[in-house]
Amino acid sequence: MTPAVKTLLVLAVVALLFVTEAIPLAVTSIAGAIAVGMLGVIPIKSVFGGLANSNVVLFAGMFVVGAAMFHTGLAQKIGESVVKLFGTSENGLMLGTMAIAGVLSAMLSNTGTTAALMPVVLGVCAAAKIPASRQLMPMAFAAGLGGIITLVGTPPNIIVTGALGAAKLRPFGFFEFAWIGIPLLIAGVLYMMFIGKHLLPKAELSADQEIEQEVEASSHDTTKMAISGFTLLGVVAVMALKILPLAVAAVIGAIICVLTGCLTEKQAYASIDWVTIFLFAGMLQVATAMAKSGAGKLIADAVVGMLGGSPSPLVVTAALFILACGLTQFMSNTASTALLAPIGISIAKGLGASPHAVLMAIAVAASCAFATPVGTPPNTLVLGPGGYKFMDYVKAGTGLVVVCFVVSLIVIPIVWPFFPK
Repeated sequence: MTPAVKTLLVLAVVALLFVTEAIPLAVTSIAGAIAVGMLGVIPIKSVFGGLANSNVVLFAGMFVVGAAMFHTGLAQKIGESVVKLFGTSENGLMLGTMAIAGVLSAMLSNTGTTAALMPVVLGVCAAAKIPASRQLMPMAFAAGLGGIITLVGTPPNIIVTGALGAAKLRPFGFFEFAWIGIPLLIAGVLYMMFIGKHLLPKAELSADQEIEQEVEASSHDTTKMAISGFTLLGVVAVMALKILPLAVAAVIGAIICVLTGCLTEKQAYASIDWVTIFLFAGMLQVATAMAKSGAGKLIADAVVGMLGGSPSPLVVTAALFILACGLTQFMSNTASTALLAPIGISIAKGLGASPHAVLMAIAVAASCAFATPVGTPPNTLVLGPGGYKFMDYVKAGTGLVVVCFVVSLIVIPIVWPFFPK
């Protein structure tokens, strides 16, 4: 049995356990990493290597910074202000939250944007007495969509631009992605406000939110509020200006919060959502196995073979969109884009068509990792605080993927014609 087949079998079992939640998500994820290690697909000593990933460290740091805002009462104060601006209706808050997340993630990392906004959104939900589960997933989705708008918003955009340059073709411009990114963000906001919200879990206010409301009501240390607020702003600024790596900025922020007494060391440890940490770390190694074993390429070759002799460019674009979107639900968007970009260029050239439309579709699809909590870091980041289950992402995210597919097949060929004059 080849390493690729072994990896695909592990992935199938992991996917089944994710959907059924027969065992906890984090346990499934770590077990998947152990399995690909024991099967020899990745070195056994690297099974837990995902725990050293910078995104895992970023998650931990931002959980602490976010908790500091709650323990000082600042998140509640901000929440009350936002509620006054947008009202207490779910749609009003969803519009404001998604718009802010989408705009910020166009220039910042969508992971950093989600991490920075999460404590604020939790405060908004507490002030409006709305379960966090009704707002956190839409925010994460908006961050993912906003990243499509510019060249630096998400890694797939950079990868397809580089692939075009390597093939001696015109690369995409910095804001060229906005032609598809902005329509997708608008469509995504409308979908979540009118359809997606009905697919989100209808939980009551969580016990954590109720406790947080009680804690904030009795905490009015304005000095510590200011410290926690400036710490978050400082972390975001450092992330935006790329002064330090995201993870380093987050951990420094967490250390400042503890040293200044915004929360205790014990509270800091308790604020870290370990399910998120282990879920993401485990799946990183499964994704690595997919890339190294050739499992992803095996899937890609099979799909391309199914297209037949001379398919139309639109069919190719649609097929590669579906393939990239499917791979990115369990595989890193960077890896899936890097795998499919050269395939897209070669197929387009073979058809005598411009590769720009095909590569734009691949980049967009790789960012549409909305149907699982492990498809993209923002989804994983809100899993614990939102109290979501695996199937919550499948229910709400699959429809958003379909919306993005339809919008992309309409807009992309218009902006980037297959046969430009």
